[in-house]
Amino acid sequence: MTIARSYYRIMLGRKNAYAKECFNGHFIGGDWDMDFDLSKKLPENWRDFNKAFIPIFLERNPDKSKVAAGLACGMLHTICKGIKIGDILLCPNGDGAYMVGEVIEDYTYVPGGILPHRRKVQWYPKTIDRTEMSKSLQNSAGSIGTVSNISKHGTEIESLLAGNAPPQLISTDELVEDPSVFALEKHLEDFLVQNWANTELGRNYDIVEDEGEIVGRQYPSDTGPIDILAISKDKKEYLVVELKKGRASDAVVGQVQRYMGFVLEDLAEDDQSVKGVIIALEDDLRLRRALSVTSNIDFYRYQVSFKLFKN
Repeated sequence: MTIARSYYRIMLGRKNAYAKECFNGHFIGGDWDMDFDLSKKLPENWRDFNKAFIPIFLERNPDKSKVAAGLACGMLHTICKGIKIGDILLCPNGDGAYMVGEVIEDYTYVPGGILPHRRKVQWYPKTIDRTEMSKSLQNSAGSIGTVSNISKHGTEIESLLAGNAPPQLISTDELVEDPSVFALEKHLEDFLVQNWANTELGRNYDIVEDEGEIVGRQYPSDTGPIDILAISKDKKEYLVVELKKGRASDAVVGQVQRYMGFVLEDLAEDDQSVKGVIIALEDDLRLRRALSVTSNIDFYRYQVSFKLFKN
């Protein structure tokens, strides 16, 4: 019988400063200036936790934005409550490899300790070298932020732990109609982020940052991660960018609308608005029909080109 479990990439302090201590102490943890026990303050739903603790975070960090507060509280809840016993963690060790551990106990608070909001972990004897990973898993495991859910790569991670070669192309999303386009548009996401300033969207919007680091890629919401979250250069409008990734048209339109609703309710200030963008490889009549009655979501197509050079 297969145990259903989730997989996470966890950073152990800023720039993994506490990786050695966490390995030797058999734990992971978080801080975020919440220097009190959360044992009786952890609802099942992270959104309820955020509503209660974002004001506390902002009071303690008045220079931070709602975006930063939402990320911090959401990641803290994930470490303390969202991650379940039996879930698998990948944690960078600072040497190009990832320590692998299984969570074996519920939340505990260690006052005065580093990363005081802790979960006990049984570390595996084998690390996973970054070079062993597929490009897609490398990108997910290397994403910005303390906590990243990488469960979509669970099959590959289990194969790596077993010493097997990773699968070449897998999509477990039942809404994906074309796995090849899904794989291509994962690379498009990398390209967009790396070349944002040179794109049409980059003329008027910047990907959301916190302390100089991009946090607007795969930004967590209560209905899933937003591919790219940007904000206008005058800070008046958020932009939700979603890549179609071979999914059914109706599904991606609904997803963007849900993301926009989350941003409007949880992140935007009273004087800020929200706009959406869907990017796809091919023209799509169903998508254009759905968007024809929506005034605040735009549709962009992209082209792929390459050249051959004889050596």
